[in-house]
Order: sequence, then structure tokens, then C-alpha cells
Amino acid sequence: MHSFTYRANALLTFSVTILAVLCGLASLSDNFNVPSPTAEIQVLNFNRFQRQPNGNDEVSLTLSISADLQSLFTWNTKQVFAFVAAEYGTPQNSLNQVSLWDAIIPSKEHAKFSVQVPNKYRFVDQGSNLRGKEFNLTLHWHIMPKTGRMFADKIVMTGFRLPESYR
Repeated sequence: MHSFTYRANALLTFSVTILAVLCGLASLSDNFNVPSPTAEIQVLNFNRFQRQPNGNDEVSLTLSISADLQSLFTWNTKQVFAFVAAEYGTPQNSLNQVSLWDAIIPSKEHAKFSVQVPNKYRFVDQGSNLRGKEFNLTLHWHIMPKTGRMFADKIVMTGFRLPESYR
């Protein structure tokens, strides 16, 4: 006859094994979800475009962000981290990315939104490279699951240009 501790150990080991298998299946099930998010970002206004005393360009702008990220949510999604970045090239760097706005979306009910906001973080370039510069606004998102690996993707919106002169 087996002792109580031996039986408890066997039951606990079996339970943890089943839990691990279920977590693995939950993680694999996310691979069958094909999300189709939509987004539109517009620059409503360039509030300020100036050269700082140290020679760097700084831009303050107002954005209109409309997005429907509901298709990113499955039963295994804990939350989605979304952010908007300005992307542009300079002679020193082929790609510069500056985060302008971010949000944590806790549920599917909050994943369809439309906001008009000034940039949350400073849009500063090291140097005076921004006058007349074309840039892209990119909505990035990271899906944080309850179990399994994180997924990340983005939507790039092109055709934006900074003013030619300081304001």
C-alpha cells in the first residue's frame, strides 16, 4: 500500500502535467486567429515646431487616432499595448523612431476608439534635420496573452510632412 504523501505527490504531478498541456494548447490556439485591425491617424495641427537652444529640433503636434483593434482579442488575450511612432530617416540614421502616444487596452470593449490628443512624448531630433522632412506614422501593437508568446505587428501610414520653417 502506498503512503498518503506518495499519493499526494502523484496527484500533484498529474495535475501540473495536465495544466501544462492545457497552457500549451491555449498558446497554440492563438496561431489560428487571423486578426484584421484597422486604423487611421491624422495630424490635425503642428502646435509648435522650434529649434531648441542645444540645436535639436522639437515638434509638438495634435493627432487624431481612430482604430478598431477588437480582432486582436481572443479568449487568451490579457491586454494589448498600442503605441504610435513617427518614423523618418536622416543622414546619420536610416531609421529614426519616436514614440508619440501609447495606451494599454485591457479588453475587447475598449479596443475600438477614436481620440484627439497632443503627442504624449516629446518629438525631438538630434540636430536640425526635421524641417520639411517626410515621415510615417505607425501604429504598433503588442498582444500580451494569458499564456504563451507575445505577438507584435503594425500598420504604417505614409505621406506626412513637417513644415519647412520653424513656428
